[in-house]
Amino acid sequence: MANRDKSEGTSADVTRILDALHEGSDQAAEKLLQAVYNELRRLATQRLAAEAPGQTLQPTALVHEAYLKLVQEDRKDWKSRAYFFGAAAQAMRRILVDRARKKARLRHGGDREREELSDSGLVAEPDSLDLLALDEALGKLASRDARKAELVQLRYFTGLTLEQCAEVLGISRATAERDWTFARAFLYQEVQKGEPS
Repeated sequence: MANRDKSEGTSADVTRILDALHEGSDQAAEKLLQAVYNELRRLATQRLAAEAPGQTLQPTALVHEAYLKLVQEDRKDWKSRAYFFGAAAQAMRRILVDRARKKARLRHGGDREREELSDSGLVAEPDSLDLLALDEALGKLASRDARKAELVQLRYFTGLTLEQCAEVLGISRATAERDWTFARAFLYQEVQKGEPS
């Protein structure tokens, strides 16, 4: 652990900064960004790698946009590092879904698909997760079971471990594992329903 980047704060460091932010400290927002920046950027890179080809949003831009949304919200009562990353997951999800919706609009060419050409002809792009279909399925899951939907957001958009998710949600690890298994199956089934045969 001695090699860890100085900008990555420990759970205790981040929790202390979050407390200062909640109390209105002017420097807390800047310290928080320094403490979590590398991890947020790593998570943003993972999220964007799962996006469809042609994504123009860069990880740094996603981190900054999500971070600005977080610190501008009235509610800054995150109890710990895990709670903060849960809120970051939701912010990243909202940004990515909003961008996907915007791209899907007809006036933005939403009915056209980008095709790359090479010397050998058209190159088929690998299938990637349809973020709008996932968002719709996640909405259905949330109406059925909000806790399971929040678990998916924490795991998928923030990359928290099941232990960290259990801590944030106030449930046992075994319950988190059962919820995760159910949620994955539910989302898979819902996304498959929306795909053309």
